[in-house]
Amino acid sequence: MWKTLLVIAVGLFPPVLSLWVIRKVHVRARSRLRRLSMTFPSVQERYNMLPSESDRYYLEGVGFLIGDISCQYNARSAHIRCAINPYGPCEGCRDYESRELSDSKNMVG
Repeated sequence: MWKTLLVIAVGLFPPVLSLWVIRKVHVRARSRLRRLSMTFPSVQERYNMLPSESDRYYLEGVGFLIGDISCQYNARSAHIRCAINPYGPCEGCRDYESRELSDSKNMVG
């Protein structure tokens, strides 16, 4: 009986050890690639362009919005300001067009 259990344990040990090592190597490689990708200037610029807290607004029934919500081109999204100037800033944007804020049909759609 003990010999059978020992044979099974010895037979299963190498594959289990191999799977454990492969998983550790994949996790380590993934974290290295993530750190390496963050060193590229284009990636750093994208993360530096995230909206600041002062640029976010909460609109009842819609949620958080970023950018100048009085602009005709504002996307009314928490992720992108508009198609013309998606990363902002909204201040001084030459494509700004005012919109009526009381027009609820245009605010949601």
